Amino acid sequence: MFRFFSFGARPRTEENDVFRKKTRLPHPPEVNWGLSRMRGWGYNIAMFQVLITALTAFTIVWLLGPLFIPMLHRLKFGQIERELGPESHKKKQGTPTMGGIMTLLAITVASLVFGLDGMDFVLPALLVTVAFGIVGFLDDFIKIRRKNNLGLRAYQKLLAQILIASLVAVWAYRSPLIGSSLYLPISGGEWDIGIWYIPLVVFVIVAEVNAVNLTDGLDGLATSVTMVYSLFMLAIFSVMTILANQNGELLLGNNLNGMMIFCAAVVGSSIGFLRYNTYPARVFMGDTGSLALGGAVSMMAILSRSILLLPIMGFCYLASALSVVLQVATNHLNHGKRMFKMAPIHHHFELSGYPEPQIVTMYVIVTTVLCAICLLPYLR
Repeated sequence: MFRFFSFGARPRTEENDVFRKKTRLPHPPEVNWGLSRMRGWGYNIAMFQVLITALTAFTIVWLLGPLFIPMLHRLKFGQIERELGPESHKKKQGTPTMGGIMTLLAITVASLVFGLDGMDFVLPALLVTVAFGIVGFLDDFIKIRRKNNLGLRAYQKLLAQILIASLVAVWAYRSPLIGSSLYLPISGGEWDIGIWYIPLVVFVIVAEVNAVNLTDGLDGLATSVTMVYSLFMLAIFSVMTILANQNGELLLGNNLNGMMIFCAAVVGSSIGFLRYNTYPARVFMGDTGSLALGGAVSMMAILSRSILLLPIMGFCYLASALSVVLQVATNHLNHGKRMFKMAPIHHHFELSGYPEPQIVTMYVIVTTVLCAICLLPYLR
């Protein structure tokens, strides 16, 4: 069940062995892919693509802002605050929402322009991101039309999320480039969980998408955390690309390189969106952006086979989701007595007197430290 893991290795089945033979060159050319020779042309070209992708995504959002935000004002696509939300958030009523459309557009354009060589991974990641973005768009649009914070019904959103997640799980399970193995960070090995991979992936995607959505409660919070997470995932995909090419698995290497491009697009678009989303926010991403980013985060974990690292690297997402679950549970068990002043937990910190920028900064610091720790096993 446990096997040695080398980033490019796949479960040892006859079908995958045949596939690997077809995609591996008999004698891999001498390319400077090694970690000790990062100044080679191969590495420089890859890093150049990554930087250009991030800058392109950033520029798209940065240029769209002055055009898109006034248009949202004219269309009266304003934020509808919860009646039970923090009192300080009442002043945010009417701030343009659905700004996630800018982020989604930037990620799509930048990934398609620069990630064509890795479409086996990039295209599914994009499709999932856009699919969840569409679900979020419908939710936002219904809220605006009804002029309240009740969009799609809970069961409607859940069914759509499960459907998308199920398609991804089956595709990943059947893919010879992914399979049913999970990376074990401590031992450096891998764990083939077989058919149980499908329900695990469905659960991870649905949970992560909703966790990112819950994290989007303060100006710049979800965007900042996702930017840091994506930046470290870019580093992980970079190491995996180098080692896959060293092993002669060039098709896998190309697709992992494509995911570097995808991560760069998410990082660049997030930085661009922060230009308008930091406190005090001029625009909110809405469910359009938060659900799309949740889909992107999930796909990074699945395509890198680092699902077991996701709760650590995405701890701030997990904290948001768990705090809501604990709040509801304690409210029922303790007859109205709650664990937090308000859930998700960032609202608890807010009501405890911490200003929004300070909370966002602490979330970024925690995410950076945890992601750095999770990167270490890939560098040994």
